[in-house]
Amino acid sequence: MSEVKISAEPRTEFGKGGARRTRRAGLVPAVLYGHGEAPQHIALPAREFAAAIRHGGLNQVFTIDINGASGTTLALPKAIQRDPIKDTYEHIDLIIVKRGEKVQVDVPVTLVGEAARNTLIVSESTTLAVVAEAMHLPSSLEVSIEGLEAGAQVTAGDVILPQGTELAVEPDYVLAIVSQAQTAEQLEGGEAEGETAETTEASTEA
Repeated sequence: MSEVKISAEPRTEFGKGGARRTRRAGLVPAVLYGHGEAPQHIALPAREFAAAIRHGGLNQVFTIDINGASGTTLALPKAIQRDPIKDTYEHIDLIIVKRGEKVQVDVPVTLVGEAARNTLIVSESTTLAVVAEAMHLPSSLEVSIEGLEAGAQVTAGDVILPQGTELAVEPDYVLAIVSQAQTAEQLEGGEAEGETAETTEASTEA
């Protein structure tokens, strides 16, 4: 994953009022910290940031060019607050990273393929914690469930990781469980039992 260059403005207004004014200006309040540096309060262009996240995922690395500062800073989103109703970004925490260093991130995991017939997939986790070089973070991971029978488990150790990426959890960490799905006969049987119970209750009341 390549980094995305993005401009930033120093932020001098704080509190809810300052944050609202920042958002009205088309910017997102953010804090940049890490590597022993004092936290920097900045504002990022909302549209550019959103476009980069849509394209590169939540682990997109940014080259941040702060207006008035010398040089640029590499950073990775650490925490993102969103408004679920407006679907907008409310605040972003960015952690400074260096080229060549390894960082731990949570990467989305997709189950691919089809398990055996009459099974049900129960997802235990949709992300997997991994460690990788900051400039080569995977945007997503896949693991196959093709042909798995009821009782099988999909674990972190089943995921094929890109070169240079390591698990940050134990290999037996469970991502999904394959369980037996109820057949049509079992579902009908359950409905019949419910009807019998209702009939018995009605007869007792009568």
